[in-house]
Amino acid sequence: MRELRPLVHLLLPLCVHWVAEEMTVSVLVDVTTNALCPGQNTCPQAIYINGIQQTVVGIFKMIVLPLLGQLADEYGRKPLLLITVSTTIVPFTLLAIDQSQGSVYAYYAIRTISYIISQGSIFCISVAYAADVIDDSKRAAAFSWITGLFSASHVVGNALARFLPEGYIFEVSIALLIFVPVYMALFLKETVGPTQKSDQHISFFNKALDIVKGRYYAMKYAVHVVTSSTTLKRISLVSFFYELGMSGISSVLLYYLKSVFGFNKNQLSEILMMVGVGSIFSQMLVLPLLNPLVGEKLILCAALLASIAYGLLYGLAWAPWTYAVISKGSNSSDQGKAQGFVAGIQSVASLLSPLAMSPLTTWFLSGNAPFNCKGFSIIFASLSMVSSINLYS
Repeated sequence: MRELRPLVHLLLPLCVHWVAEEMTVSVLVDVTTNALCPGQNTCPQAIYINGIQQTVVGIFKMIVLPLLGQLADEYGRKPLLLITVSTTIVPFTLLAIDQSQGSVYAYYAIRTISYIISQGSIFCISVAYAADVIDDSKRAAAFSWITGLFSASHVVGNALARFLPEGYIFEVSIALLIFVPVYMALFLKETVGPTQKSDQHISFFNKALDIVKGRYYAMKYAVHVVTSSTTLKRISLVSFFYELGMSGISSVLLYYLKSVFGFNKNQLSEILMMVGVGSIFSQMLVLPLLNPLVGEKLILCAALLASIAYGLLYGLAWAPWTYAVISKGSNSSDQGKAQGFVAGIQSVASLLSPLAMSPLTTWFLSGNAPFNCKGFSIIFASLSMVSSINLYS
């Protein structure tokens, strides 16, 4: 716990942000299904739109995530965090006002932009912030606590979704989302000094050209940082194949459960709470004790095996050990670049995955499936995660 003291003003608003986002997950399945497919449990339109959204987000995140990592290294963590945590407010406000079909389509459009800016980047910048203020020897434990708090926030968010009336969920979520950037602006301390500039007299065109050139060379350097390290190259491949399978499963799982079993908002929240409780136990209690004994590599391999099972052992949560490996494989001035580059690799996988998962899920949920296995797409996605073990072991 002592190593988390410098992170209090980061973790508190992040936990609130994660709670606010998670409490809308289960109700969004009902809202989108009711708006796009009234009176039906199965909604191919929602599955396809989610797949398209994930693909578009993945395409742009390939550029945006490494760019945000570089900007966080150059201009500071705080301004980038303020921007990224604020993007969710508008789309949820739209659904709080109106849940008609037109509003749901508008929500998807705005939420796609929000995902491009915030999905993955909040965590990467937060990890870079933690690396700024925590000793190298204590980072793995700190990262495990961060991801454990992430899981705890998901449990709290799903508990609120379970017991709050559906009509109040978006209002409460919006209030919490507004609190987060306000708190950060007031209390979060910057850990990176802004780069000194001496180009006040340069024309706008030349400034723009210099910015483009600067971004190109910075991204080129980020590629060099990763490719020059065997550890970072291998963890990039692991991240790609893991994300390829996991993003495919997560993009369709809730709609699959609603379609096949008829689950509603409360039942989906209860399932997500159970997963979160297991994650908290393993991330915050078990794994920090195991790390000094067996090391990050063995834990990462075990966690990948657990994720393939995708059951009770899913709480083994490979994420903190991935961040720890990346952090150890790069120097202090390249933390944001390395984390952002690997996150960009994950975004490539997340854009490719729905191209197969959305039509495959819809096909096997329909009456035209070649054989009776409604969860075949989930089995198919898990095979990709098997590849990640071979790459890292």
